[in-house]
Amino acid sequence: MKFASTRNPDLKLSFQDALFQGLAPDGGLFYPLETPDLRRVFESFNSRTSFQEIAAAMIENLLGSEIPEADAAKLAARAFPFSPELKTLNEKISVLELYHGPSSAFKDFGASFLASSMEYFLKGSDHKAVILTATSGDTGSAVARAFYEKENIDVVILYPSGRVSPLQEKQMTTLGKNIHALEVEGSFDDCQRMVKDSFTDRELDSINLSSANSINLGRLIPQSFYYIWAESRLRGKDTTFCVPSGNFGNLTAGLYAKSWGLNVDHFIAATNRNDVVPEYLMNAVYSPRPSVQTLSNAMDVGAPSNFERMQQLFSNDVEAMRRQIRGIMIDDEKTTETMAKMAEEYDYPVCPHTAVGIKAAMESSEKHLTVLSTAHPGKFTEVYKKAVGIDAELPESLIAVKDREKKSDFISNSSEDLKKKLFSMFG
Repeated sequence: MKFASTRNPDLKLSFQDALFQGLAPDGGLFYPLETPDLRRVFESFNSRTSFQEIAAAMIENLLGSEIPEADAAKLAARAFPFSPELKTLNEKISVLELYHGPSSAFKDFGASFLASSMEYFLKGSDHKAVILTATSGDTGSAVARAFYEKENIDVVILYPSGRVSPLQEKQMTTLGKNIHALEVEGSFDDCQRMVKDSFTDRELDSINLSSANSINLGRLIPQSFYYIWAESRLRGKDTTFCVPSGNFGNLTAGLYAKSWGLNVDHFIAATNRNDVVPEYLMNAVYSPRPSVQTLSNAMDVGAPSNFERMQQLFSNDVEAMRRQIRGIMIDDEKTTETMAKMAEEYDYPVCPHTAVGIKAAMESSEKHLTVLSTAHPGKFTEVYKKAVGIDAELPESLIAVKDREKKSDFISNSSEDLKKKLFSMFG
């Protein structure tokens, strides 16, 4: 499989090259040039096929020219010592729990595969990489944990000051060593802009920057694996996925899986007040704007990067996109009401992002939907207590960092200041 830029289909790269470049030189995002028909592969999976076996098969079928079969199995085992879990909420709603990894968020799947893939390609070479990534919360903690102490790789994480939960901040600012946290005076959109500007700044070429955001294919491709795993367990039920959406990497990964032949009816993009994509699906006008702060902070994205990939996939045809995706906006009031309802009526604690997805599913007319549960509720203790009235139980991964000392550098939202910082760190 080869990959091209969304802004230049003639720019064709291998997976390895796209992995380390992160963002195309023209500012575009890499996307798969081929659309393989993998229906027979998907049909070979069943409810007894493990997630690691599915991941190995997908690596082999998508990237086999660069990662041989034997290495694909080893890479899958190394990247995924954890798996999704599928729970039945009621007759209408199933929940795909994606928070059983080391940082307790779905981003672990992409970040762990990205780190393991980069380590695989760097093994035995003197090449070094600097991972530059922006986060609205969960990406940073997942990337920090996935890349911690990886050889020949440093990580720089930009996060918006005061706009991530205290525990999310602790997860990305307490590791040290090769993990460097920059607290940005601004929003996630500022962080994302600064990262993009750095990738297109030729003066920074000497630092060998790469990305760990969902703009990086190494993050995006493995996110398709859990849709495939879920479908192997859902056969006989309608396969509509309801996806809490911010930067739209999660939904884009599902769309790719469907394009490869996965049996998916359609998708619901569930957003908070940052609803530029549902708005586009309604009126065919895409109007990115500054994000607004909500209780589901990891979805506070006003200019989602992966929308560019979605437009490429559907050839800028809004009608074609509407046939596969429906958008629903859920505000903070409905979010907290849903968190309380889940705890009281189902004894099922959920984070605010998962609550957005569940409420959107409740408002939908489908007979059956599968909601992607993106994070453990313990990552959002303040929001959970406000909504439910009690403290959320913390998983071991969060207990371990709760009392550690935060170490980060404060920086303005200027791309020029980031450039100076990178040169001071890496020369």
